[in-house]
Amino acid sequence: MYFRGRKKYAQDLYIQDPIDTDADGNTLTLMDIMAQDGDILEDVDHRLKSDRLYGYIEESLSPREQQVICLRYGLGGRSPMAQREVAALLGISRSYVSRIEKKAVGVLRGCFADEIPHGF
Repeated sequence: MYFRGRKKYAQDLYIQDPIDTDADGNTLTLMDIMAQDGDILEDVDHRLKSDRLYGYIEESLSPREQQVICLRYGLGGRSPMAQREVAALLGISRSYVSRIEKKAVGVLRGCFADEIPHGF
């Protein structure tokens, strides 16, 4: 019975078990292969700030400003576009795109600045 019970766990692999060796003869574990570059806390912080940014864009910007910001910075899975490309797409001048962008970025900066507790 003992050996039958152990047989079902024979293929189990633990994350710290050695699975191979590298060119220098050091053992590699599953954890070494699965490890990500970067810091998990940075990833979480980036995701939270991105979510807040999208919320501020929706809440604080006019539809035209939203469109310009999304096109210029490639938000929503798009590729970033130059001001002249945005201008051509929207049928407005490049300088008008620049003014809209500058105003919208200022509004978004203000939204983030309002989050910071004063006195720190």
